[in-house]
Amino acid sequence: MQPWYIATKRFGPWDGETWRAYTEWAGLGGLRELVSLDAILCPTVLPDIGPDYWPHIVNEDYMLAFFTDLAFLAAQIAAIPDRNLLCVFRNPPRHPTAPAPFDFVGYDVVDIHGDVSALTNCGGFPDVFSNDELLPVGLLPTRERAFEVQARLKERHPDHGHTDCHVWAVFRAAAG
Repeated sequence: MQPWYIATKRFGPWDGETWRAYTEWAGLGGLRELVSLDAILCPTVLPDIGPDYWPHIVNEDYMLAFFTDLAFLAAQIAAIPDRNLLCVFRNPPRHPTAPAPFDFVGYDVVDIHGDVSALTNCGGFPDVFSNDELLPVGLLPTRERAFEVQARLKERHPDHGHTDCHVWAVFRAAAG
């Protein structure tokens, strides 16, 4: 399993009314911060692909915000405050191990286009999972449960636009 890296905007109580309105709408009052690959709630801090990025990014549809070269990404974001530097593994066959300095924070279930987390940005799927299962960062604690949620979403909501998902193991470096 090769790790991929991405730098995303932080989203939490420091965002004031936007955070309050989001957590109320989503029914996620227990969050202390959202750490997600949801491109709407936690967009990349590098929205434009520079010409020098191509050798260092994942060259795959919907994955262009992900880097394969941590040192290159770290250099690009060094001066950007209030961001999360994440190490992720897509659909891992077992629980992965990330390199230092990353710590495991949970599993996300995000539509295949990388736009929307089925866990935190679809209004909930109470017939699939409970918001109470989510960690204080909006992620599921285990790989097994994340894959169960992925399968049930597709089975119970086959026509919903955000239920064809990837499971992502998410690790975070100390907040920057």
